[in-house]
Amino acid sequence: MQWTHKGSALLLAGALLALAGPPAATTAAGAPGVSGAWAVPRTAPAAPAAPADPVEGPDPLDFAVVVDQSASLADEDLARETEAAALLVQGEISERSRAAVIGFGSSEKRGQSPVRDLCQLTVADAAGRERLSDCVQELGRRDTARMGPGTDFPAAIRQAVTRLTQAAARPGTGGAGKPGPPKVVFLLTDGKLDVADSPEYGTDRESRQSNGAKRLVEELARARAAGVQIWPLGFGGEIDRASLTTMAEGGYRGACSEIPGSVPRMRVVDTSAEIDKALQETFAAARCARIAHGTVGKPPADLTVTIPPIATDGSLTVAKHDPKVQVTYYDPAGRKVPVRGEFDGSSFEVSGQNGPVEALRVKNPLPGAWRVHIEAPPGHGGREVAVRALWQGRLRSAVVLDPASPRAGEKVKVEVQMQTRRGVVITDPRQLADLSVAADLSGEGFEPVTFRLADDGRAPDAKAGDVRFTGTLTVPAGATGALELVTRMEAPGITSDRRPLHAVVAQGAPLVTAALTVDSDTVHPGATVRGTLDVTNNDSVPHTLRLALADQTPGAELVVAPATVTAPPNAGTRFPFTVTVGKGTPYGVLGGQVTVVDTSDGDRTLRGALLNVRVVEPPTWWEVWWKAVVGGAVLVLLAGTFVGIRLLFRRRRRDLTGVTLELCQEGRSLDSLTVRRDQSPGGVFAFTVDEPYGAPPTLRRVPGGGSSAHVLRRTGAGELLLRPRGGAQVPVRTGEPAGLGDHELVVRGGRPAPSGGRPAPAGGRRTLWIRPPRRTGGGSGGGSAGGGAGDPGTGSGRLTGTGSDGSPDANAYDGNF
Repeated sequence: MQWTHKGSALLLAGALLALAGPPAATTAAGAPGVSGAWAVPRTAPAAPAAPADPVEGPDPLDFAVVVDQSASLADEDLARETEAAALLVQGEISERSRAAVIGFGSSEKRGQSPVRDLCQLTVADAAGRERLSDCVQELGRRDTARMGPGTDFPAAIRQAVTRLTQAAARPGTGGAGKPGPPKVVFLLTDGKLDVADSPEYGTDRESRQSNGAKRLVEELARARAAGVQIWPLGFGGEIDRASLTTMAEGGYRGACSEIPGSVPRMRVVDTSAEIDKALQETFAAARCARIAHGTVGKPPADLTVTIPPIATDGSLTVAKHDPKVQVTYYDPAGRKVPVRGEFDGSSFEVSGQNGPVEALRVKNPLPGAWRVHIEAPPGHGGREVAVRALWQGRLRSAVVLDPASPRAGEKVKVEVQMQTRRGVVITDPRQLADLSVAADLSGEGFEPVTFRLADDGRAPDAKAGDVRFTGTLTVPAGATGALELVTRMEAPGITSDRRPLHAVVAQGAPLVTAALTVDSDTVHPGATVRGTLDVTNNDSVPHTLRLALADQTPGAELVVAPATVTAPPNAGTRFPFTVTVGKGTPYGVLGGQVTVVDTSDGDRTLRGALLNVRVVEPPTWWEVWWKAVVGGAVLVLLAGTFVGIRLLFRRRRRDLTGVTLELCQEGRSLDSLTVRRDQSPGGVFAFTVDEPYGAPPTLRRVPGGGSSAHVLRRTGAGELLLRPRGGAQVPVRTGEPAGLGDHELVVRGGRPAPSGGRPAPAGGRRTLWIRPPRRTGGGSGGGSAGGGAGDPGTGSGRLTGTGSDGSPDANAYDGNF
């Protein structure tokens, strides 16, 4: 199917209607610096602020989509037009909005009209959307006998302005003199003014074109006087850019906010492929809404689109083209949401399930990535499906006026904190990009005063980027009584609740003044936050003051204690207090404020302080004790490591691997045996001396030991001990002979015994050695060096030591071997 620019225009028209969202707050102000999305000029002072309980839903909009249906429109585009018109009735997020669809061409002969009312202004509630869905089907049946092929811009604008201004006042607009909803015309065209063949503009082609241009200027002036904005969107190669600019600038120039780009302007795209994006950006700019573009795919598929935390009203639109495509919606927590009704604090309503465009309207949407699952029966999944979200954030404001009851001529500070209807306190400044905050002070005895608030860290603002907007003003000297303060937030996609803060001008110096502070803290449910109230009572009698909470986050369970205090007369007193956070309080930043009221002075509010408390989930057992557990584990590991190292060193000290035992007799080596790895478990090596007949004696290891074996052992301190078979254990030193029966044993190699293993006597080093007695046939045996005598055959001997000076050691050891 081939597309023409006319068909694209019709698609764009329907999509504009479908994407319609609530405008920013309408006020009585139209001048710069005054509350004013879609405002009309005023000639009198501002009316009182909005009621204390404004409608919570998105603000409504009266708008008309005016579609060029001149001769260049191809039949194949009419089906697309119907689909786009379905987007109109499905995508609107405010059920109080009203929409009209007008087609236009020209009138060139009897029986023709330049315009067609396809849908007159219709409320976009559940029933109205069905009505709109039915009437837009007329776009598919063009009646060329009743409409000429030209392009009559003046007639199209006149028809739209008339429909938007002549309708009866809608309920809830506040009566006569109150401004109604914003009025907007979206004009879609692929050409330029062409009334050369329309007799009502003159007798010849040249004069008709000239007269048509003059008539257009007149109709634009009428639109401007009626407060109707005009947003032209052109596409194709025959666009008259100058004419579109004239139409944008000729209508009402009010904006939904002071953000650049929200003032009506024309836009031109070159191809039909750009229309969707241009359409959404144009519509978002016109009504201070925001568009979130999601993913695209063919069934079966999961598409996603993200709704930010600041959004309070939204519509997920699914352009499925084929009514057979089935759609299921899942919130960011992965839960399937109902097609109609309430679920987890949100309200849902699905429409268009049996049409080419389906939409899920959500009030108080859960922020995050929404998943849209699409399925299609065989033969119906060949076209790409796209999901998008239109959203707005209607913020509630918690306002602190300091002092709470100012005097005329006194400078006051205003601090504002914002949260959504779900109770989400806005803490991320990136969510409030391009936001401007202002306040209007009105009251008795002075003209309204407007001033701005900022979050830039400059005095009086405490900290930049903490999303607490602060400003100051001086109460006019003529103020005599009641005061009313209304804050305004202006940004694309954001409107404020416009709830007023009421105060009374203090007469003379106040007798009781107060200062109030609340700690900033992060707590768990069930914990308390501390605060301090300082009161100066200059009166001669005591005053009872009440501490209260205001503008609390929905669902918060907060209790302030004590609830009342008594300020003694002629004294300054400090009262500590606490705010207890109930166990059912939702996690997140708490909104609201603590106020102190003087009940002895007609419940006069003395002071207020915003809460800055974040409630977090209680820690788990591991989060509480992990440091102790890890620390204990480290200590155990260190102790184990220390013990292991000590045992390892002890084992290494006791190890006899590499030690060589040499068997000698009268200084001559007879045999040797080296201890190999794993032959001395526990530092013990058992061996024996084999004396075969007719051969020299040899050393042999005895695995497992036994009573018939000699034993060489090394202690944990590294000292060598020798226990001859059947004898007592004696110390030995490497390289020095020790008696072993009829032979001598010299231990060589291995680790030397530590010098501290056996203390040496004072005066020098002592050398110990063992020598067996010489055996004779029955005579007396000679003693060892040092004069030791032995009884023949007994094997007795003397262990003698010498000092460094060669004198005998008095501590000689006498024993039997």
